[in-house]
Amino acid sequence: MMISHGKYWVYNGLMLPKETHSAESLKFAEELKVQNNDIFAITYPKSGTTWMQEILPLVLNGGDLTPVQTIPNWDRVPWVEETRAALVMDNLVAPRAMVSHMPYNLMPPSFMSSKAKAIYVTRNPRDVLVSSFHFHKMANFLDDPGTFDEFLEKFLSGKVMFGKWTEHVKSWRKANLRDRILFVTYEEMVQDLRGVIRRFSSFLGQDLDEETVERVANHCCFSNMKTNIMSNYSLVPQGIMDSSKSPFLRKGVAGDWKNHFSPEQEARFVAVIQQEMAGINITFPWDQE
Repeated sequence: MMISHGKYWVYNGLMLPKETHSAESLKFAEELKVQNNDIFAITYPKSGTTWMQEILPLVLNGGDLTPVQTIPNWDRVPWVEETRAALVMDNLVAPRAMVSHMPYNLMPPSFMSSKAKAIYVTRNPRDVLVSSFHFHKMANFLDDPGTFDEFLEKFLSGKVMFGKWTEHVKSWRKANLRDRILFVTYEEMVQDLRGVIRRFSSFLGQDLDEETVERVANHCCFSNMKTNIMSNYSLVPQGIMDSSKSPFLRKGVAGDWKNHFSPEQEARFVAVIQQEMAGINITFPWDQE
């Protein structure tokens, strides 16, 4: 069921931007016939989605740079739930790579019964908040974020697109997918991209040699992605995304939250996140900070 709410649809309790979602696109996602060799990169928004759209095609095709240099990221690795999916899905070559921001319970039903694999990328929620705050400033199809303090409260209460970060993470961590899912953090990708690419290669049965791993890692470094017009969203009209307010690919680092949070804001944020994650036996790299 969908309810109109300003710039968003409310779909099963989640706020989804009208610019990129429709009743038809969500029906398409619900009815998608997932293939056993499909690959899904799953992220909460602002957790490395664009990065995964760059890496996955190269891991799956043996390091051939052609698709990432000639096809916009939203067409080469489409969002299952967005309006573009129905237009480009038939163009994808198996094994198909797709991305989704959906919590586990809202994935296509055929995903559950398939053998398709998922890579779930988690990012420090403080950095997610900062990245999302800047994204809301430049994305005209989203609500104005207000002050950082106001946006922090919206984020913690789940009054942002795709709801609460904690609920999203928990939905996938509790999913009983066994060897069909690989968990990785954005921070691991920043610190050791080559090592993560090797993990992806092994998980996806690709067995890339070291020369290919090196080529993929070199291409997928942040500075290269930032200048790749097929990946940096410069093709999007300024009326939709105003890069003069903030570039879409901003910094690509871990820990930028330290430049935005006051000690009081951090204490409040961490307290709420820890309370909501209680009982979930996961240790993240940022828990040690």
